[in-house]
Amino acid sequence: MKDAVGAKISAFVSRKESMLEPDELTAMLRLTRLGWGSRRIARELGCSRTTVQRYIDAGGWRSFHSGRRGAGKLAGHAAWLRERFFQHCGNADVVRQDIERKLGLCMSPDNKEAMALTR
Repeated sequence: MKDAVGAKISAFVSRKESMLEPDELTAMLRLTRLGWGSRRIARELGCSRTTVQRYIDAGGWRSFHSGRRGAGKLAGHAAWLRERFFQHCGNADVVRQDIERKLGLCMSPDNKEAMALTR
């Protein structure tokens, strides 16, 4: 009996770490159209109920969206930022001070825009 429970748990853990297959997504949408609830679909496919709800709300598979908005204040300065970043051995606070001094842009110490452009 313990072996069956252990196998079920390991299958559940490995399932949570993998992505949905396209045919599983198709089945999920088809079952929704047949009137199945998200809990029942999640139990049947072995995935999270929130995963089912997310795919149903999206109407299928959607690509990842990073959430980045348009070009920021530093968009035209990528090469300059990269140079400063390596010059100061990755010290972001010194780079921030250079931005304020040389470019006249006031940036808070927790602004991630400068670091995103230096990568």
